[in-house]
Amino acid sequence: MSILRALLNLRSLHWKIIILVIVACTAMALTVGALVHSSTLRRSMHEGGAKALAALDREMEEARDSDQAPPLATLGEVPVTLRHQVERHGQGTLYENDPPAPVFWAARKEGGQLYATRVDMTADLLTRQALDRHLWKYSLATLAVVVPLTALATEVPARRLRRVARTARRITEGDVNARTGMRRRGGDEITDISATVDSMADSLQERITAEQRFTTDVAHELRTPLMGLVTSAGLLPEGETTELVRGRVRVLWNLVEDLMEISRLDAGAEQLQPREGVLAEMVEESVAKTGLTAAVTAVDPIVAVTDPRRLDRIVANLVVNAHRHGAAPVEITVACRTISVRDHGAGFPPDLLARGPMRFRTGVAERGRGHGLGLTIALGQAKVIGAALDFTNHPEDGGAVAVVRLPDDRLPDS
Repeated sequence: MSILRALLNLRSLHWKIIILVIVACTAMALTVGALVHSSTLRRSMHEGGAKALAALDREMEEARDSDQAPPLATLGEVPVTLRHQVERHGQGTLYENDPPAPVFWAARKEGGQLYATRVDMTADLLTRQALDRHLWKYSLATLAVVVPLTALATEVPARRLRRVARTARRITEGDVNARTGMRRRGGDEITDISATVDSMADSLQERITAEQRFTTDVAHELRTPLMGLVTSAGLLPEGETTELVRGRVRVLWNLVEDLMEISRLDAGAEQLQPREGVLAEMVEESVAKTGLTAAVTAVDPIVAVTDPRRLDRIVANLVVNAHRHGAAPVEITVACRTISVRDHGAGFPPDLLARGPMRFRTGVAERGRGHGLGLTIALGQAKVIGAALDFTNHPEDGGAVAVVRLPDDRLPDS
């Protein structure tokens, strides 16, 4: 279906080349046809005039040899234009294409008398008309051959360009393993573009792999000493300073846990464990665990099949993000298989709306402080359960809106 849409897209390069070839062939056919017609007409007029004068000379010579009167013309018979030519130059020729047949007039004035004759030009006219028909016929036949050949010839590079475009779109959507596979084919500009796209994907994949490896290494290296720090903080005597230290340690511990979760998501180690449950109830439980305030409205409560633990991570991170970076009140709407989390703050930054959440990037300052991991984890867990997570801003007050759309999954057969 996508190939058919591409073929029917009249704005594509494929059709532009075909239209250009049609225009070029038509312009060439019209130019050649006009030149041939004009040249043939001029030659015909020249030869017709010479033939008419020769006929007049021959008739006058024959009349003299036979002692007969030459072809004396009457004023009413000779065209006015021809008479004017004879008055000025002594003789003249004139072509008339009037019914019943085309003729070429020749007239001459001698001894004060006007002599004229005419030659039938029907055969010449038919010859020129036949030539014009042949020019049109063979021009159309040439177009009928050239246009399909052009369409076939341009389909191959057009198909290669569409393949490069599909690969670029897949990379943009996050599939860094996508490649065009055309590096060793040909040596034209399309090959250079495909090689550049593949090289870009290789470089992007290497950077992502390095970032994932760094995240995993940092999380593992910090976890052991952090565990000792948590234990030591628990042994401190109660007091304001102790609470401050314990709070900072909890923040650091949560950060390391988030990094570990991201590393598991990157490695594909998270396994889906679905079960049935009322979607609105699962959302309310997740909000209650956060200890934050959020109004949950169930428009159409249904029994959904999903992984409750991962859904809890998604909802909890969205609620925490709304309170931390947005503004109250936070509203959650459950409608069918869709969960919408909205705050009334400044909204998501344009960079996040355009590219999606990125780790260790929180966007504009108005959104508050953080490590940029909450939305990244929510997006990763959404992919695990097969859900779509979209980020927008409310069209009226600009508050941030995160929408989770669960798939129509069913429990696997036992």
